[in-house]
Amino acid sequence: MEITLPNGTAQVLLALLLAVSVLPGVAAAESRSGGSIVVERGETVDGNLEAFGGNVVVRGTVTGDVSAFAGNVRIEGRVDGDVEAAAGSVVVAPNASVGGDLRASAGTVRIAGAIDGSVEAAAETVTLASTGTIGSDFQAGAETLRLASGSSVGGDVRYGGQLEREDGAQVGGSVERDSDLVVEGPLVGGVPQVPPWVGSVYGFLVNAALGALLLVAFPVFSRAVSTRASDSPLRSAGVGLVALLGVPLALVAVAITIIGIPLSIIGALLFALSLWIGAVYGRIAVGDWLVARAGTSNRWLGLLVGLVVVAVGVRIPLVGGLVELLVLLLGFGALAVTLSRGYRNRDREVSDAESDEAGDDGRTQPA
Repeated sequence: MEITLPNGTAQVLLALLLAVSVLPGVAAAESRSGGSIVVERGETVDGNLEAFGGNVVVRGTVTGDVSAFAGNVRIEGRVDGDVEAAAGSVVVAPNASVGGDLRASAGTVRIAGAIDGSVEAAAETVTLASTGTIGSDFQAGAETLRLASGSSVGGDVRYGGQLEREDGAQVGGSVERDSDLVVEGPLVGGVPQVPPWVGSVYGFLVNAALGALLLVAFPVFSRAVSTRASDSPLRSAGVGLVALLGVPLALVAVAITIIGIPLSIIGALLFALSLWIGAVYGRIAVGDWLVARAGTSNRWLGLLVGLVVVAVGVRIPLVGGLVELLVLLLGFGALAVTLSRGYRNRDREVSDAESDEAGDDGRTQPA
């Protein structure tokens, strides 16, 4: 299961967290959003980490909890607190350690490191590898739970579906099949489970609906944004990067005072919305460029081609997150430049009109 984020969800959450983080007396977690989020080896995040992205990888140390919503979540280093993850796949790699509990909802969950606390996992397949250890109880709502030889569970094991336990898999407590965790088709414990493809299809359709709305409601402006992105891709992406980094800093500066907090919240929501619109305009620009290369010009075909090409591109291993980011920067930057130029042109027209009126008033009338 792969979850692609720039439908606006991650940006909205990040913006809200940003606004809340500056409230007096509130200690907020460190929040990161993007195509790929990596806590590198040797890097330490003091406190909690909240991550929203295509891929979330912890190779260093997080002294608090980790909350991750991503296409893939991989823990390779150390997390001193709990880990909560919703993703296509969740992996705790060999030699990785989690000091608290692990709660994961994913297509697949694989534990090959050490979990000091308990584990609650909901997935199609949950695997405790030969190097995996769980200090307390292990609950798995899965079609298949695999306990490899050499794995260790300190407490009880409760599972739904099928259990594959190899010789040498150690369990300190009881092993029980729980009817509340039985997998029945798309149901786990009686709760409907979202099929892996639903998130991708939903994101595609929502982006298509927004793109169609932009083309119908603002045809001239949309054409201007797409043309600017196609004619000046490097400049547009550069402006997008500056805006992506600068606007959150400006919101923090505004929110330092109590009076500025409401303004910063409104600004954060508008920023999130503009990021989503920019991501869709980036897709339109890519589609228009490709359609033009084929010797035709059709804005609806450009929208469709852009959506399909980017949807495929973001699923390419290793570079999918970069594709998503570049498309976002391209569309967001072109949007920002077009809005800025439109505002300057409007001011110039108003100034010219005022000058004309002043000239008319000062004219000598004939006798």
